[in-house]
Amino acid sequence: MNETLIGQIDKILFEDEGFFIAVLKTEEKISGTYLESDVKNIKGSAVTLNGEWQEHKKYGKSFKFTSIKVNQNQLFFFLNKIVKGFTKKLSSELIEQFGADELVKILDNDIERLLEFKGIKEKRLKKIQISWKKFRSMRKLGEFLAPYDVSAILLTTIATAMKDVDEPCTKIKNNPYILTSINSIGFKRADELALKMGVAKDNEGRISSAMDYVLLNYCESQGNSCISKEVLFCGLDELLSFSDKNHLYESALIERVAEQSIVIMKNDRVSPARLYDAEKFLYDTIKTRAKLDSGGFVKDIDAFLAKSDLKLGEQQKEAVERINSGASILFLVGYAGTGKSTTSKTILDLLNTRYEKKEIITCALSGIASQRIADTTGYESATIQSLLVKYEKSDAFPYSVVLIDEASMINSSLFAKFLAKISKKAILIIVGDDAQLPPIGAGNILSDVLTLELAPIVKLTKIYRQSEDQAITLIANDIRKGQVPEYRKKYDDFEFVDVSMQNYYAMRNSLSNDELKEMREQNSQQIIAEILHRVVESIEKARYRLNNKQIKEYLNYFQVITPMKGGTLGTINLNKILQEYFNPNPKKCVKKGGVEFRLMDKVVHIKNENMTSWSADGFKTGEDSNQRRIFNGMSGLLFKIDEDEEQVFVFYPNEDVVVVYEYEELKLYLMLSYALTIHKVQGMEYDIVVIPMTFSHFIMHNTKLIYTAITRAKRKCILVGEGAAFESGCKKFEATRRDTVLLEL
Repeated sequence: MNETLIGQIDKILFEDEGFFIAVLKTEEKISGTYLESDVKNIKGSAVTLNGEWQEHKKYGKSFKFTSIKVNQNQLFFFLNKIVKGFTKKLSSELIEQFGADELVKILDNDIERLLEFKGIKEKRLKKIQISWKKFRSMRKLGEFLAPYDVSAILLTTIATAMKDVDEPCTKIKNNPYILTSINSIGFKRADELALKMGVAKDNEGRISSAMDYVLLNYCESQGNSCISKEVLFCGLDELLSFSDKNHLYESALIERVAEQSIVIMKNDRVSPARLYDAEKFLYDTIKTRAKLDSGGFVKDIDAFLAKSDLKLGEQQKEAVERINSGASILFLVGYAGTGKSTTSKTILDLLNTRYEKKEIITCALSGIASQRIADTTGYESATIQSLLVKYEKSDAFPYSVVLIDEASMINSSLFAKFLAKISKKAILIIVGDDAQLPPIGAGNILSDVLTLELAPIVKLTKIYRQSEDQAITLIANDIRKGQVPEYRKKYDDFEFVDVSMQNYYAMRNSLSNDELKEMREQNSQQIIAEILHRVVESIEKARYRLNNKQIKEYLNYFQVITPMKGGTLGTINLNKILQEYFNPNPKKCVKKGGVEFRLMDKVVHIKNENMTSWSADGFKTGEDSNQRRIFNGMSGLLFKIDEDEEQVFVFYPNEDVVVVYEYEELKLYLMLSYALTIHKVQGMEYDIVVIPMTFSHFIMHNTKLIYTAITRAKRKCILVGEGAAFESGCKKFEATRRDTVLLEL
């Protein structure tokens, strides 16, 4: 039976995404969902609740409310708690002077009038204005979505994403699935809302949206650029809890093919049109370029090579000769330590006999890889993204020679976008290592081109070592071949610290699951203790770099790399522990989503997104900010926390950019980066790399993953953990074969 309860909130016992349990001053327990602002804001407020009493097994008798009304001036509450820029004093004075309705009109239409008020200056007014606009749409959206149990976080996400949309409530009402285009919402959350709003289960829009979701999941998330129709339909059955609905799927698919958003290929494979178009373009372009003849460069290649300071082996020489004999495109593929950089430099020097230096550009996906290719070749370098932004308005890049490094990291969409900008007559050298992990996103261009032999390819396999005591490249190459290397010997640049469980296999048969789990946990803690020894040995040198404002050197000095996010030896737990060592006594910090972000923390950006940013000099000199694409995996230093404006500033030295984050954006876009996953560090390079090795990561271990991790180390690679786990990982070949349009074509 519905009852009314009136009281004042005394203590909040539990809160998660708007759902909370609290105690009133009169000691009754209440529970329910509050979405208008953070729950902590209503502590101490008088409330009127509608709902019913019920027994809760943990909290005893409590009042579960279905509606909550905060019994104070609604506007006062909102201004004071939600709209940035108002204090309690200011809120009450304004309401007293104008009355609530009149004040809303002023905030909507004549906000300049607030400047007459003491304590409101231009800067504060601007803040109030921006916040009020956001708050207005949120309030309407809040009222519209309230009946559908939308959490506070989801409401804020929707309101922020749709702040520039006209009539957001109407648009959501007409098609709730437009919410799937908002980052972090996805089909499942939009579908939950749509069904509550009365959308039929077999609604055409629902099936269409689900089809997009399944395709996107199999493609972008799992790296394929096409999948079989059967896999698509099974995915739809699972997502929508249907069976025998293939006729509905067929008609939705025909609709999508007609509107050209999905392509059906031979063998009943389907591909999102943009991925199909990207790979079809790459297939055609690479084949066309492979037929072009540049006419060659020097008459006597041996005489040219003899003049060079760099001495080349047979395979390296073959690559240079290929270009000299007229190849306009060359895939130069080499494993760690095979001299890709030396070969690249010699090829560029050869091309420099015809083209001026300013006509030659080298590039890579990450800032650090781009810097590395510039250092090793002596030619200008840039990131792929910065070139795309710089020449956005031009038909083509103004270069006659383009060298792309770390090509294994580039997915189809980006590869196609980049190749489309390279002049038809330009000479293209694509350098990469196909033993590394495939790209994040759909496609596997480097590997596919090698399989299909679409263009001239030279493979470098011979390893060149600096000295007998340098083993990283040898160890990495044994792993690449699926062999266990001699990893327990003493080397200058590689060390294995054994932290194995004694008699593990015998124990496994005699202990219960709980006892085994306890044993595993103890082993993980020992591995952490060994990692921390290495931290203590390196911390002074790391701090020296930071204190001397060598930010890039600090960020790239010492890095823990692990395959997973969760668990004792995952990034989340390791980051908490390592933060206490690297940054123990911060002057300021912000807590968001269970993570504490501290002043001078190492952080990584985790989502491709357009963000408000400056160049480093522009930030120093107070220039206006601009919107710039900030990429997943960029590594930076959190150097400023502005508590008044509730903003955090991060400097990304590899890209020379400063980005500002609102407090509420931190959880969405930033992560601590003292420990990173192996996927996040593709293309990066660190002086010292430490990698935990344990059977708890067994599911992730394979040759590509371990090879990629070990080859991130420039000076020293330290593996800490179970020898048997390492050995089994070295023998486990990466089994995932990606389904791609290129292979189908």
